[in-house]
Order: sequence, then structure tokens, then C-alpha cells
Amino acid sequence: MTAAVIDTHVHFIDPAQLSYPWLEGILDRPHTPCDYASGHTAPPEVIAVEAGRVAGQATDEVAWVRREAAARHWIRGIVAHADIEDADVEQRLRAFQADPLVVGVRRNLQDEDDGFIASSAMLRGTRLLGESGLPFDACVRDRQLPELITLARACPQTTIVLDHLGKPRPGPGPGHDAWRAAIRELSTLPHVVCKLSGLVTESPVGTPRAYYIEALTYVLETFGTDRCLFGSDWPVLTLATGYDDWLDLVREAVDGHDAGAAPAVMAGNAERLYLTTPAPAETL
Repeated sequence: MTAAVIDTHVHFIDPAQLSYPWLEGILDRPHTPCDYASGHTAPPEVIAVEAGRVAGQATDEVAWVRREAAARHWIRGIVAHADIEDADVEQRLRAFQADPLVVGVRRNLQDEDDGFIASSAMLRGTRLLGESGLPFDACVRDRQLPELITLARACPQTTIVLDHLGKPRPGPGPGHDAWRAAIRELSTLPHVVCKLSGLVTESPVGTPRAYYIEALTYVLETFGTDRCLFGSDWPVLTLATGYDDWLDLVREAVDGHDAGAAPAVMAGNAERLYLTTPAPAETL
């Protein structure tokens, strides 16, 4: 029997409602829940992830996804944007903490300058996330992984979700070796988990399938199948591959593990991480 799927990384985009500074080319059009559903006989359940709209529209994005989720039971929650480095972030986190649709927070870090991730402001904000009970999705590039390790070590009460396997560069080579070492170090921190997402989009055209299986397998073996989550990165993944092709790649990598691996990676870990109500946390 095929394991149930909770897709933990889907971006819903509507340029008619929100402004996306990064949006260009063939992606510069609506990618709505209706578009996502049209590609599936029965849509997998999904966790929507903030889609890079201008920071001032973060609340509007949550409100839009809420309207869509009211008509589509398969939209289970949203990982919302917050500038957690801001001095007044507590107010935003209080609102998210009280909102049953918001299941996590993401601050996209991949284009920040060196030193930003390990800054005192990020340290404070990440600790506040732990107090709120909200997981922190960290989207970083491979060169930023050492800073993320520093941040994670200083915030052991905050669940940190590494997006897109930390965006490795295909090996062999020093960059790939450094990624492997950083992934192994992150995996020693029990409050860090990893999304199996975004790998094909970050790789050059023509990258062998064997590389993707090797990278996925390495993460599964270092983090363990109880700390890995399936994510598609739709619609961005359509720049490089098809939804079912990526799903099949992840399933192939997971199939090399025990019988409980597929149910955990494809849905169970997401249910536990994002969709199980946490114990009461400190007041922010």
C-alpha cells in the first residue's frame, strides 16, 4: 500500500492579491490551490509555506490561505513569514501562536549577508519561537550551514526545520564534502529536522538521478527517518521536474529503509511536527 502523503512545502502564489519581488519568468502567474489540485486525482494534504511576498503583506498572505483552506480540507496549515530579528517580533508571534492555521514560521535567510544568521537579533527571535511552540523553517544555502549550526546550538528549545536539504552543490568536490560534514553535524542536534525538498531545482540541468538518490539517502541516514519530511517545493519544482517524478525519487530513497520509514517520512513526521498541538508554552 502506498503511504499517505503530507506535502510540507507548497507555495501558493497570486500576483493579483500580493506582491512578490522575486517572481519572474514562467513562474510569474497565479499558482493557487486550484492549480495545485488540478495536477492530482486527489490532492495530497499540504502545509503551505510563505511565498516571499513583501514583508508587510505577511498577515494578508495568512488571511488568503485561510480563505482557501476553508473550502479545501487538504490545506492543513501555513508556515507564515515573520522577521524574527525585529525587536518587536513578540506581538507577531503572539498572534501566530493563537492562530490554529499557523503551524510554523519561516524567515527566508538564503540571501542574507554573512553573519546575519548567527547575530544576536536572530538568536533572540529564534529563542522566542521556541517559547511560542512554533517550529522555525530555515531556508539557507550550503555556505550558510555553519552559521545555522551555531544558531541551532544556541536555541535547543526551538524546533528548526532545514528546508531543501540546505541546498547542496552536486559533488564530488570540496563544496559537496563541506555540505555532508555540516549535515552530519546538524543531525547530532535532536531539535533539528530536514525537509526532503528543493533538490532538483538547485542542481544543474543533466545532474544524474543517482546524485539525488545519494543526497537523499545521506540525509535519511544521518538524521534518521523519524526526522525527515517530504516536501515538493511546488510550483518552484516545475522549473526542473514534475511533481510525480520528485515524489517517486523520494519514495525510492525511503524504500531502502525499514517498513515504518515511508509512513513517517511521507506523512507521520509532518503530522507530529506541524499539526499536533504543543503543550502550553511560556507567555511571550
